[in-house]
Amino acid sequence: MTTTKMSAADYPLASRCPERIQTPTGKPLTDITLENVLAGKVGPQDVRISRETLEYQAQIAEQMHRHAIARNLRRAGELIAIPDARILEIYNALRPYRSSVEELLAIADELETRYQATVNAAFIREAAEVYRQRDKLRKEA
Repeated sequence: MTTTKMSAADYPLASRCPERIQTPTGKPLTDITLENVLAGKVGPQDVRISRETLEYQAQIAEQMHRHAIARNLRRAGELIAIPDARILEIYNALRPYRSSVEELLAIADELETRYQATVNAAFIREAAEVYRQRDKLRKEA
């Protein structure tokens, strides 16, 4: 995780401190130009937001006393490491009556151990408990 601390004065990041922002592929924000796109120097993976940038945004949100937004930005930052196809599988597993409590807890463990997504793992564990309480788990045949 980043050690740089951001403040509300750094917002918006793209105009106040673009030199601190990098893409997940390591390209600086200043390299993301139309010229570089047309020249083939910037591809789809280069225009995605990085976990570090989301952490910067979370720090700014916290300073502005927007703690729920900060939590959501950190949750989103964790999801960056997870392949899109797996995120869709997890989304479907979270639909009511699609999973057992054991399956949901296994997903939480996977998120925590494989992707270091501790915030999302806690969310899945909480969902498993709520689904158990509200009888929204898959019925075993």
